Amino acid sequence: MAVFDFFRKPQPEALQQKASAAASVIGWHGSGRVAWSPRDTGSLTRIGFTGNPVGFRCVKMIAEAASALPVVLQDFQRRYEEHPVLALLRKPNFAQGRAELLEALYGQLLLTGNAYLEAAGGDGGLPSELHVLRSDRMSLVPGRDGWPVAYDYTVGGKTHRFQISQGAPAICHIRNFHPQDDHYGFSPMQAAAQAVDVHNSASRWTKALLDNAARPSGAIVYRGADGQSGLSADQYDRLVSEMEANYQGARNAGRPMLLEGGLDWKPMGFSPSDMEFQKTKEAAAREIALAYGVPPMLLGIQGDATYANYQEANRAFYRLTVLPLAARVTAKLADWLGALGAEGFELKPDLDQVPALAAERDAQWARVSGADFLSEAEKRRLLGLPALGEDTDE
Repeated sequence: MAVFDFFRKPQPEALQQKASAAASVIGWHGSGRVAWSPRDTGSLTRIGFTGNPVGFRCVKMIAEAASALPVVLQDFQRRYEEHPVLALLRKPNFAQGRAELLEALYGQLLLTGNAYLEAAGGDGGLPSELHVLRSDRMSLVPGRDGWPVAYDYTVGGKTHRFQISQGAPAICHIRNFHPQDDHYGFSPMQAAAQAVDVHNSASRWTKALLDNAARPSGAIVYRGADGQSGLSADQYDRLVSEMEANYQGARNAGRPMLLEGGLDWKPMGFSPSDMEFQKTKEAAAREIALAYGVPPMLLGIQGDATYANYQEANRAFYRLTVLPLAARVTAKLADWLGALGAEGFELKPDLDQVPALAAERDAQWARVSGADFLSEAEKRRLLGLPALGEDTDE
């Protein structure tokens, strides 16, 4: 009976139950996935950014382009040339300028799907410094109702908790859309993970081929006196060591092989799969670029003719990738900084100062200027300008 009593033991009660109405239907996250390589933030960053040239270039291009965009700060009545928020962005902290801070912010968002910005100082008003925190060190603490109540930042075994009070939070959390996670964003690197694995494997295969004198492998056939005998253990070990020492590696490329004692070399040609390996690598590179929204033409990938020329590809890069990202991040910053003490304002990229969009902006200005049925106020509103005669500070 004791055996059956063991199976009748009650299950331990949960320590905490969420107040959300959907808590009872939350399933295990991540079950049933096929993983080729680790999909955690650290592994994806190491494999897809620091260890892959295509992923590195995609992230760098987007982050540098978005951080270099000029921004304008305006409200309904005027556009500001000088403002405390603009001064804060120009020098966010003692170690970084605006471009360095925003590049780090965009880089974290592109690599991990999440970006965290800390407000330091200010005594309840506009902060005196802004700092980008690493996403892999940050964890969100949900409350009983499922909404976040704090953020934990862990470094070297020590954890600092940022509480979310009733006022404006000290942490600005910017995240990408994730259809299966309520608290964390989805990284483009996760979508491109399999393509990154294929591209890295193709590079390792090419490196191994070069180490093997850039030739396909072959077979050494031993023909004994009777045609049946084989090599002894000592002879086999000696043959393997001589092959590794004298005929493998780039320094031995093209070196003639001298065989003795009934040994015969049988070369093996490239198989059709070997001949298509470079195309597989290029296809993987295109998939990585596709996940990040970078036209392959801008990365120097051959064979891509989606755009007629480089100028069209660069314009599409800004229109479809850089500007939507920058507009979303600057709008989030404006809401957050406004809640921290600044007056209501709008922060957005200045499209008039983007060289890649010069032709489009010229056409738009000409089209709006030629619309005689519009008033001056309506024209300025269509161009994203404040009211007439009050576009700058007095």
